[in-house]
Parts: sequence; structure tokens; C-alpha cells
Amino acid sequence: MTAPVRTADGRTAGPALPEDRGELSYGVVRALRARPGHPLPGGESVTCADPYGDDLQLALYLCYELHYRGFSGVDPAWEWDPGLLRLRGEMERCFLAALRLDVQRPRAVRDALEDILVEPLDGTGTSHFLKERGELWQLREYAAQRSLYHLKEADPHAWVLPRLWGRAKAAMVAVEFDEFGAGRAERVHARLFADLMADLGLNTAYGHYVDSAASGMLTSVNLMSLFGLHRALRGALVGHFAAVEVTSSPGSRRLAHALRRVGAGPAAVHFYTEHVEADAVHEQIVRRDVIGGLLEEEPWLEEEVAFGIDATGWVDSRFGDQVLTAWRGGRSSLRKPL
Repeated sequence: MTAPVRTADGRTAGPALPEDRGELSYGVVRALRARPGHPLPGGESVTCADPYGDDLQLALYLCYELHYRGFSGVDPAWEWDPGLLRLRGEMERCFLAALRLDVQRPRAVRDALEDILVEPLDGTGTSHFLKERGELWQLREYAAQRSLYHLKEADPHAWVLPRLWGRAKAAMVAVEFDEFGAGRAERVHARLFADLMADLGLNTAYGHYVDSAASGMLTSVNLMSLFGLHRALRGALVGHFAAVEVTSSPGSRRLAHALRRVGAGPAAVHFYTEHVEADAVHEQIVRRDVIGGLLEEEPWLEEEVAFGIDATGWVDSRFGDQVLTAWRGGRSSLRKPL
């Protein structure tokens, strides 16, 4: 990773471009270093790529980040470059087709929610592992990977606001208001996660750990960007939001316990204790008013909301399997060491 460019007052102008992970991402990185209009990889590169693999997921991440903070030294005009948008569309179709094949089963939102509202007694996920026997180095790795998500946690969900109205919009804004700190910069949840990272001795810069992150983490981040950027996927975005809020509180309780057990600092513990309380309330609002309000206005989106819930759980489980397989084998879960 090259050093980020700095502005005249010393601030970084966005994260540096990460290293490529294959032919497709190499072509995108090379193009972004040039002027808009530079030749891009052809469609055959997408056809040959694993839809969940490092190469396609990094290339898609690069495209999506242009809608967030961009990259240092990259011309902002790339955000709406027609050629890059066409390539992104091909990658999105590949990714979404794989998700629908692997995840989607037509069912009611009620059934999808029931599957995540009741936790199994013999939990085997990442937060269970960290609570029971996670070590400090594993918690640091987990935080580094999750920083790709949590340092932009509420941003893609905000894209759905112009696509909602009435009860659903009002409730969504209420929850997002809390996510963005209720008007106080020091309480923005992304800022609280940066404080957690500082307590764990990690670099808090946005996008710093992209080169270290597993493909499963890129997939998890890309999922919410995919849903957020497309009006046609607004139902899936609401399902994603619901899945995050419903499962957050119990998982956060386990992670707060893990951080206390290894002696992490107060800011690290605070991030998760804050989510235990806040997301228990958010869960009720999302289920009753965001989902309820949306389906009251657009009942035909029910299967899409259920798909968003199921896809979120499937992608997060895949990431968890990657991490736990590495840890149980005595290996780092990161592509590059901290």
C-alpha cells in the first residue's frame, strides 16, 4: 500500500489504493491511477472470476469506495465514468446472481426474522468464540477486519431514505439519527469504533486495513453498498438493516465480555456496550415501523426484504467461517499482519 496523499493542511485526501488480488482488480487499480477513460478489464474477466473471491470483491470494493471517500490521488471523475460503471454493473450482476442462487428462497419476512430472533443454545459464531476463549491478538484482528464495515456503518443505509416515505422513512431516520451520534460528533458510532481501535493499538485511519482483510469481509461490506446504491434493491437494504439491528445486541454483549476478559481499554468495551442498549431499542423500531411501514406501502417487496435478511446472515456466516477456520488452525485470519 502506498502512502496516502496529504492536503496542504496535512490531512489525508482519502485512503491509498490497495494492492490488487488478481487480473480484474489489477485492471481497476491500474485504471484508477490514470485519468478517467483509461482502458478497463473486459467482461471476460468478470465471467471468469469467483463471485465471492478476492479478485472480484476487491474490484467491486474499489468501485464502491468512489461513492464514499474515494482514494488519494484518484480523480473524483472516476465515480461516474461510464466505462467503470459498466464494469461495475457486470460485477454486480455476477455477485447478485450468485447470492440469489445460494440464498434466496421465497418466504415471508416473519419467517426470516424468526430465524434470527432466537439464538441457538450451542452458538458457534465468531462472537461466541471470542467471548469464551478469544485472545487479545484475535480481538485485534477482528477489529481490524471489521473496521472496513464499522467506519462507514450507517452510511449505505442512509441511501435508502429518499426511497422511503411515511412511517418507514420516519422510523429509519430515527434509528439513523442515533447511529450518527444524535447530533454529537463524539457519539457517532463510526467514531466510537475508531476509539475502540485506538484502545487496541490499531491504526484508526479509514480504509487502512483493506489489504489485510479477507474476501469475506470485503463481501460483507460490498453487500450493503450494493443494496444501498440501487433503488430496485431498497427492500433488500431494509432487510439488511433489520438483520444488523436484530442480531447486534446479543453479539455485542458477547464481544464486550470478551474485551473485558482480555483487559481491553474502556473505549473498546464502550463501543459494544453502547450497541447492547441502543440496538435492543432499534430492533423494535425496525421490525414494527421500518419493515411494517415499508410493506404497508409496498407489500410486493416482502420477498426482497426476506432476501436481504437471509443474504446478510449468509455472507456474515461465510466471513465468520473464514476467520474461525484460520484461528482454530493456529493461523492469522489476515492476509497481511497488523
